[in-house]
Amino acid sequence: MNEQDVLTHYESLSGLTAQMRTAAQSGEWDTLIGLEQQCSRHVEQMRAVTTNISLDESSRQRKIQLIKKILADDAAIRNQTESWMGQLQRIMQSNRQEQRLNRSYGAA
Repeated sequence: MNEQDVLTHYESLSGLTAQMRTAAQSGEWDTLIGLEQQCSRHVEQMRAVTTNISLDESSRQRKIQLIKKILADDAAIRNQTESWMGQLQRIMQSNRQEQRLNRSYGAA
């Protein structure tokens, strides 16, 4: 494996996280889950093949740019999913309260 191969792996990972970000922003949760699974597999493959590869300065800088983009996408995804999870939690809590009220007063 050479420097370009390493960068190609990071470019591919960056593309996946960009797709994940788009899916999260669009509320396409099933798509997001599938992409997250792909991303996890890709990271595992990268760990196996990109260790101990020395990069020249320009390749190192490109790798840093890609990592920063990946982290920014990850933060945006987390922001979207945390917001969605908060909404889901409020809905579930409301449903539980409604069920309790129905059990308490619905049978009367």
